Formats: sequence, C-alpha cells, structure tokens
Amino acid sequence: MPAITDAPSERPLAMPDQIDLIQLSVRESEQVEWKENVADADDVVRTLSAFANDWANLGGGYVVCGAKEQKGPHGFPELSLVGLTAARLKEVEGRVLTACRERVSPPITPTVQELPTPDPERRVLVFIMPATRTAHIFRSRESSGYYVRISRETREARNGILRELLVRKGVSEEWDRRACSTATIEDLDLLALRDALQRMNVFHIDRGIEEYLSDTKTLSPFVPPLFIREPLTGILRPRNFALLLFGRTLQNNIPGAYALFSIYQGSDRSEPHAERHELAGTIVAQARRLVELLDVQSYVAYDKTNRSAPNAVKYPPQALHEAMVNALAHRDYEIVEPTRVTVFSDRIEILSPGSLPTGISVDEFRSGRAIPKWRNQSLAWFLNRLQLAQAEGQGIPTIIRSMREEGCPAPRFDVNEVRVTCVLPSHPRHSLAREHRLIEEAISLGEFERARQSLDALLAQDLLNVRTLQLFAEVQRALNAPAPLLQLLKQLENHLDNLPPQLLAQFADVFSSDAALSENHAVAKDLYLRAASRGVAEQEIRQVAVGLSRSGAESEALDFLDRQFHLHPELRENPWLLRIRGNTLIGLAKLCIQTGKNRELPGQTRKRAWESSRRYLASAETDFRRAISLSPDHNLTAGLQTGLEFVGQLKKRATPPANR
Repeated sequence: MPAITDAPSERPLAMPDQIDLIQLSVRESEQVEWKENVADADDVVRTLSAFANDWANLGGGYVVCGAKEQKGPHGFPELSLVGLTAARLKEVEGRVLTACRERVSPPITPTVQELPTPDPERRVLVFIMPATRTAHIFRSRESSGYYVRISRETREARNGILRELLVRKGVSEEWDRRACSTATIEDLDLLALRDALQRMNVFHIDRGIEEYLSDTKTLSPFVPPLFIREPLTGILRPRNFALLLFGRTLQNNIPGAYALFSIYQGSDRSEPHAERHELAGTIVAQARRLVELLDVQSYVAYDKTNRSAPNAVKYPPQALHEAMVNALAHRDYEIVEPTRVTVFSDRIEILSPGSLPTGISVDEFRSGRAIPKWRNQSLAWFLNRLQLAQAEGQGIPTIIRSMREEGCPAPRFDVNEVRVTCVLPSHPRHSLAREHRLIEEAISLGEFERARQSLDALLAQDLLNVRTLQLFAEVQRALNAPAPLLQLLKQLENHLDNLPPQLLAQFADVFSSDAALSENHAVAKDLYLRAASRGVAEQEIRQVAVGLSRSGAESEALDFLDRQFHLHPELRENPWLLRIRGNTLIGLAKLCIQTGKNRELPGQTRKRAWESSRRYLASAETDFRRAISLSPDHNLTAGLQTGLEFVGQLKKRATPPANR
C-alpha cells in the first residue's frame, strides 16, 4: 500500500444553501447514504471518505443521519424523518468530525447541517462531502484502506480500481475543471450566464451575476467556481466547463467543441446529395438546436389497420435527446473532432469523440448496467440543472427503455479507443414505408420488374401490411400475372376477412382483368363479394360494382348497388353510381335477350326473360336520364348519352321474334 503523507484537510469551497430533504430523496442513491440510527460512526466516516475520493466522478455526496427511505402503503418510496435527539446529534457530530480528522489521511472536513423534523425534540443531521483532489485513506481499528462509492455501496478500492484512483488523484484536475490559459473573463457571454442562473432559479436581481465572476463563489458544493485566479498575475481564467457553457467564441479556445448534423437520404454516405448543419456556439446552444433538428426526425407513421398500435414514431424523442446530450456532456474535448449526429434513412448515428472512462465495462455500458462515471462532471451537473439531461447515470437505460417501449429495434453502442457511437435504428414501420416509396417510384417509371423484385424481398422477410399487399396487387395486375397473387392469397386464406374491403377489391381487379381464364373470374367474384359484405366508401362501391359486373356477376352487382342505395339514400344523387347501375342493368338485359332467343328453352322461361329484359332496360333508361340531369362533368354526360342511345337500340331487340 502506498505511503501516506500528511496534508492539510480539504474543505468545501463554499457553504451550500440549506438542504431540501424531499429533493434529496429523489436524487440518485450513488450520492446519498441514509443512516437511521448511526450505530457505528465509522460507517459514516468510511462513506464520507468514499465521497471525497469520488470514484464515480459525481462531485461528492451526502450522509443523512436520522432519516430513512421506506415504501409507502402504495409501494412508492417515502422519506421517514426519525431524527436524533439533541444529545445524540451532538455526540454523532463530534465523533464523526473527530474521526474525519484523526482516521482519514489526508483529513477531510465535511460541511454539517441540522434540519428540522415534525418532532421539535429531534433533528436530522446531514454531512456534505464534496470531492477532493487527493486520495484519502481511512484507518479503522482493524484495518485501513481506500474506499469508493460504487452504485449504492461503499466498498474498499482494490486492484484496478485502487490503481486508477491513485493515478487519477495524483495528476491534475479533471479537464473540465481546469483553467483555460487562453481565455479571460471577457470571453464569457454574461447574458448567457444570467439566463442560465435564471433557469436554475439562483439569480437574484439585487445581487446580479458579479458574485459568480470570482474564484470563490460556487453554485453547489459539488462544482467549483467558474474561475481560477492565476497565482502570479492575479488574472481570472474561466474553467473549461464555464467556457463550454457560456463562451462567446467557444471554438477559438476549445477547437473541437462544435457539432455536425448531417442528413443522408439513403442508408449510407454514398448518396450524391446530403444536408449538413455546422453548429457552433455554446454547448447549451448546440444542444437546443440539435433538439430542434432531431425532433423533425421523430414523426409518426399511421397504420389504421393496426388497431393495437396505429401510431408508430420513427424515433422516440426521449432516446434522441438522451443520446445527443450524453454525446455532448461526456465526450473528450481535448480531441479536436466534432460531435457528429448523422441521419440515414433507417437509423441515426450519434458519435462522441473519446473512449469510455477507464474502469467502465463495455458490456455493462451497452446493457445500461454500468455505474455512473463521467469525464466532465461539472459540465454534466449544469446540463442536468438546465433541464437538458436526466439524473446522473440514467442516460443509457433511458435510451434502451424508450426504444423498447416504442417498438423500435434495440440501440447499438459501438465503442473503440477513440470514439463512442450510439446507433438508433428506426421503427420497422418507417423502414417499410421507405421501401414502399421506392417501389412506388419504380411503378411510376414503368419499371414493374424492379418493383416486383423489391416486393418479393419484403414478402420473403414476412413484412406484410396493407400497403405491401396493395402494391403487390398493382404490380401483378400491370404484369398480367395473377398466379403469384393467387399463391399469396392461399397463404392469407384465414385472414382475408380481416383485410380492408378496398384491398380485397384491388386483389379482385387482378383476376377480373384476365378474361382468358374463367377460374380467375371465380376468384375475382369471391373477393368482390367479400368486399361487398363489408362497410365500403363511395370509391370502393364503384370499384366493387364494376368488378362484379366484369367478372360475370351482374345480379350480385345490382343487389350490391341497391343495398348501398337503401343504406345511404344520398348515393341515389351520385351520377357515377347511377351510370354504373345503368350499365349493370344493360348487362342483365343482354343476358335476358340471349335467354329469350334460345329456342331450346321452355316458352314460359323465354317469355319471362323477354319481360325481364324490358324491365331492366326501362330501369337503365331512368338511371341514365337521372344521371344526365345530375352530372356536372361534360365527359360523363357524353358517356351517359351514349349509354342512353344503346338502351334505345336494345329496346328494339328486346321483343320476342313472334311479335315482330
């Protein structure tokens, strides 16, 4: 074990405001230790030395004596303020502070606060221990060692943890706490500083911001002042985190402190065109602009056929924001490379320069189980208080959880010695939508074979939804290839009644257009009738009625139209539907005329056929005349006139030969 040297005790840089225990109870447990009875003062001192060593780089922590966390009647955490009597409080305070001086080397001197409880005879005792610049060893009666805070426990530092602790404490301060030798107070934007103080509710208009422009005033015991005073010149130099947050021309002093936001239409950087934004300014300004740009990517794809989850957001906003803020807060700013956010058609990549901090397991980091350990603790503290980041240590778990809850693929974290990249895949429905757009483009260009190959690839992946099926039907119809669609229908046989009626009608169109094969007409008729049995809109009414007629089911088409007119009387005023009904009646009349001319049939049958033909033609004439009076379209009117003339010709033929 390394030799221990005497050193002056470490004190907080400034007295903090009174602790709010309710706020403290919702903070991350890595920074708070609750002691109800304080049976052993050594436990308190051991934990205080661990907070001073600050292995997790959180800035220190609190030991609260006379309070405990417990579950309430509904299972939620509640804070119970048991408190200590006056005599017990003085005893604990004296024993702890004595042990901090005599058993910790170099000694530590935590700040002490007494807080009231509901019982006026008892108080809560709080020890506040900021992180220090040295490694502290605690000597107990049995042994001695260096202690660190890992997750919710105080542990003795051994092996690699001990080595890193001693190396880290033996060098200069963390980068974000160092003074920037090229900057002065003139390099800070005081308006940005004032805005931040107001957002943090610590700005007092009567005191202004001048008190923070010093090397002594702090906002918290866990972050240092914004400035360091040079020993010889007395010049105030802003710390690096102050420049990152409030610098006027940040990149002049920290060249790598900027971000690039790029958008590629495809899935890689080979696209000939891309959109690019170069974001300078403070880290706060960069974060807010990146939030705006990322929110544009977080749009919703709606699928009305999916009743359980009709809305699918492409990327959860919470995951995007957390990944972006993590990249800004925890990157290595000594590397002269920008933070990069790159949007592809199927994913967003967020690159943060610098490797993981020493001691963080890559596997634990990827799974969200790594302990909080930051490269830029002071910067992260400010971003958290400015509502740009969540509580410490929650970024990766939040990203993983929000992606899972929205149905997106799991995020991927690529880690090497120079960068950490968070890859957020888009929701599968959006990837499918892009494939649909490419297929639609191929169809519009008449490249049906290319469209068919793309659809085959989707079907092979079981990526079936209504739009995929619609495009498949459209392509097969264009290629006059009902066989592949028939094979697909056999796979969907048990699900046909769950498909939208317009899709069933579109399937039927593929088979009714092939006049050579009568069995295809039978398939078309079945599909049209399935669609007709469901609630359909006006466009589908026209499609189903025409399709039934084309597939040889004129009677079913007429029944379908009459049923729709009965259910929706306003459709009787639709000239297009009246024209379809008139054409359907003409088709029935022609069949009756053929039957009437068939001398092999009984006379009574032929007589009824002639009577039916005249009745159908009379009804068709009424429909055409009514449609002409309602038609606003010249072309439609011309077609109706032609139909009316054809009815007149058929009327002459709809007379039994014996009566001519």
